[in-house]
Amino acid sequence: MRKLVLTCWLLLAAFSVFAQKPLKGQVKDASGKGVESVNVTLKDAEGNIINFTRTNKNGVFSMVLKNDQIAGYKIEASSIGYKKLITTVTDLAKNYDLTLQSSETTLETVNVKNRPSLTARGDTLNYRTADFADKQDRSIGDVLKKMPGVEVAEDGKISYNGKSISNLYVDGDNLLDDKYNIGTKSIPHGAVDKVQVIQNDQPVKMMRKNNMSDDVALNLVIKDEAKLKVMGDATVGAGMPNRFDENLTAMLFNKKLKFINNIKGNNIGSDPGGDLIAHNFSDYLKKLDNDKPNGLLSTGAAGVPSLPQSRYLFNKAGLINLNNLYKFNQDLQLRANISYLYDERRQEYNKFSETYLPGQTIRYAETQNNGINPQKLRAQFNLNGNAEQYYLNNNLVVEYAPFKTTSGFVINNVAANQVLKQETFDLSNEFNYRKKLKSEDVINLYSYLNRTTQPETLNITPGLNADILNNGNSYLGLTQYIKLPTWYTNNYVSFAFVKNNFVQTYKAGFNVQQQQLNSELYRTQNNQQTEPVTGSTVNDLDWLKTKLYTEATYEYTSDKLKAGLSLPLSYNHINYSDATNQLDNDLNKLFINPGLNIKYQTSTENYVTANYNFRNDLGGINDVYRGTILKNYRSLFSNDAPIAESKSHNIGAGFNFRKAMQMLFANVTANYSDTELSTISAYNLSNNIQQKIVLPLNNHIRSLSLAANASKYLFSLKSTVNAGVSFAQSKYSQLQNDALLPFNTQTVAYKVGIEAKLTNFINWSYAANFAITDNKAMVADGIKTNFKQLRQQSALAITTVRNLYLNLSAEHLLTRQSSQPDLKYLFADANMRYKWLKMKTDIEFGITNLTNIKSFDAIYLSANSLTTGTYAIPGRVAMLKATFNF
Repeated sequence: MRKLVLTCWLLLAAFSVFAQKPLKGQVKDASGKGVESVNVTLKDAEGNIINFTRTNKNGVFSMVLKNDQIAGYKIEASSIGYKKLITTVTDLAKNYDLTLQSSETTLETVNVKNRPSLTARGDTLNYRTADFADKQDRSIGDVLKKMPGVEVAEDGKISYNGKSISNLYVDGDNLLDDKYNIGTKSIPHGAVDKVQVIQNDQPVKMMRKNNMSDDVALNLVIKDEAKLKVMGDATVGAGMPNRFDENLTAMLFNKKLKFINNIKGNNIGSDPGGDLIAHNFSDYLKKLDNDKPNGLLSTGAAGVPSLPQSRYLFNKAGLINLNNLYKFNQDLQLRANISYLYDERRQEYNKFSETYLPGQTIRYAETQNNGINPQKLRAQFNLNGNAEQYYLNNNLVVEYAPFKTTSGFVINNVAANQVLKQETFDLSNEFNYRKKLKSEDVINLYSYLNRTTQPETLNITPGLNADILNNGNSYLGLTQYIKLPTWYTNNYVSFAFVKNNFVQTYKAGFNVQQQQLNSELYRTQNNQQTEPVTGSTVNDLDWLKTKLYTEATYEYTSDKLKAGLSLPLSYNHINYSDATNQLDNDLNKLFINPGLNIKYQTSTENYVTANYNFRNDLGGINDVYRGTILKNYRSLFSNDAPIAESKSHNIGAGFNFRKAMQMLFANVTANYSDTELSTISAYNLSNNIQQKIVLPLNNHIRSLSLAANASKYLFSLKSTVNAGVSFAQSKYSQLQNDALLPFNTQTVAYKVGIEAKLTNFINWSYAANFAITDNKAMVADGIKTNFKQLRQQSALAITTVRNLYLNLSAEHLLTRQSSQPDLKYLFADANMRYKWLKMKTDIEFGITNLTNIKSFDAIYLSANSLTTGTYAIPGRVAMLKATFNF
């Protein structure tokens, strides 16, 4: 243990090579109280600035010197309301206590008109909501889009200066647990006093002293008057042809009880399931380390057009979404998030695809009409105790998600029908307890338990590909059955030693994953006899994966530097057996996956980051089954390889720049990864079916990405502008029809946008995205494809007369591919709204898709394939709505 600690101290010494000697002190007033935010400047004998900083809330400051040459150096301390103080530096080891004398300062009178308010305090940035809101804005989500540095994606995901937020708090409470879309859509902007951006967000109180978090969160500070009553709205809408849109929302935000409860239904192409998106769910799954496959079967690769979902979705959907939080006291709370979604969708498309291989081209022509019925019932109960001395979090989740798809399709002039039924049940409990000891050290106990069942059935009639599946004889149909139950648990205990700015954490634990894959492919002959297709289409696979692991983590924090080193060591044992397919294998692997991250504060507002990690991964049950599975009507998949292994090197760096008072935000990021794989998917393609088998073959995937983004508020124009550019490159190999082809894919993307207030009664927004994608096979006379797409969106919001608002919007898409004709589309919408103040009601009439476009063509490029699709989309829709606000 002593050797390990010594090693870590040496690593920290290496980190601080560039920090050199610290110069420390404290600034006080005449009464001896520390003075916050005093400007402290270090100058040499010629008056050149060597370094500068500001005092913290206790008046303490610290600066670094690159050498010991301090002859003639002086410290200057200045702050409004105090006389400037100059002190000569005589000894680096000395603690400089500076006492400022108060003074009266006469400032020149400055009149600031219509200047938005933005204040910064420590790691928190405060946007005053009223300064960015307009008369036409309804929810806080409408206002967030106008705040410089904040970006809201089409799916509702929020980012701040290029980094996705980890949480959206409502008055400091995590009411919505990452599913925050309902909050941004429903909370009236008039109820929010300010929006706080919390950098280095650490929700666990006991961990804030030595905070290594790099998360960013938003907090909506609710006005006092809005906490006194239940707020909400009720919408009733009807339209043509045969459209409806209904919504009821109620919310309360007082100290003891917070809730946002909503019920809605519509058939206007607005997906209520968007309110249930967990924006950071993929990161959460990685942390759990429970790599179970989602669904093994599908109805084909229909895809969706490159349009906002509201323009192509045929739906009839309803959602009940209940989010309630009760606080027993300041440190203990109980939260319940319960939802049920029911949806009926229609999808019609025609698709033509070509795959280019040496000496041949594989073609598919498909037509499909789908009726899709997704449902999801989810209940989550969370008990959270969060105090200075302990942290308790228990999360119980129950989820049931039946999914049915019925479709008729034609592939290369052969017609058939199919029905897919999937039924997932998921039950999990996550327990986390931390306790701070008298020594300031922390013990942590963690346990996660999960049970999942996911049966699937795919029926296809009549039987297809008789030459492969029925000895060349016609037959009535196919039925693919799959069951994949999973038990999983992950448990660990950790102990953190805390000493000043240095924290050592040692963890030990284990996880176990037990699965069974049972699958059978049956055919029904013309005489109604049902039989297995062959013995090679049956799986009875038992899978057991256990992992014992330890991890040592070393973290250092100071005013300018945060550094963390993690050294996880794991022993992995996997056994999988299937007597039907003569399979009985064991695997034992010892892995070490080190990671290093550094964050250096170059100034009060700006910082640079760097990170590196190496990761070994093993595949799952989806990689080892031997019996063939009919994935969809034209795809047969199986494996003939041991468990897939991968080794990944990932390195990244970034620079975040901010001038909060000037409302200027910018960021630059770079990431590179190199993944070595032990297996490859080999495809055998024909004009009727594709067969995939996983084979042992070492290959690499190398990826590089660069991005730069900026956002600025233009005070004179009362506008927020943003711009960005990104570059992504990926190099990989594909094995198709016995041809191993290396590919290089590059994409360059540009974006610009503006949210402008042209006059007191006209607002204008514009956004443009332009992307260029090049694909090339890295062989002689290799295939090259080029794809360009420009997407432009613009909107005008006009106040015509008092309380009468007109909105006009348009969207233009241009797609260009070298061997195809250009695709051009222009969509337009109009909306008029009258605010009936006396009745607290909005009367709204709107028309979407004014140009009545009813079909949309799309082009997709990937490696050596080109796919063109034609999708049926809703035409012109007119809606009349009334929304009562309470």
